[in-house]
Amino acid sequence: MQQERDVRDELRATIDARRDLGPDYEAALVDSLADRLDATITARVEAELKRRGKEVKRKEDNPRSIVPIVLGSMAIGIPLTAIASQAGTVGLLVAWLSIVLINIAAAGALMRRP
Repeated sequence: MQQERDVRDELRATIDARRDLGPDYEAALVDSLADRLDATITARVEAELKRRGKEVKRKEDNPRSIVPIVLGSMAIGIPLTAIASQAGTVGLLVAWLSIVLINIAAAGALMRRP
C-alpha cells in the first residue's frame, strides 16, 4: 500500500509543478512522471516474479540481440553507399554484399551461442 501512496504523491507533485511552472513545461513533466511510473511498474512486476520464484530476464540482458548489428550496418551503409557509388554498380554491389554477409555471419554466430 505504501507504493500506491508513493505513486499518488508523485502524481500530485507533478500536477502541482504543472500549476507552478505553466503549460510550457507540461511535456517534460509528463515524460518525467511516465518514467517514474514505468520504473514503479517494473519494480512491482519483478518483485512479484521473484516472489513466485521465476527468473527475471531483462531485454538488455539478452546476449542474442542483433539489433545493434543491424542498426550499425545501416549507419555504415549510408556513407559507404555514397563512396561506393563512385565505382558504379559494381562498387555498390560489393559494398552491400559485404554488409549482408557480415550480418548473416553475425546472426549465425548469435544463433549458435548458448
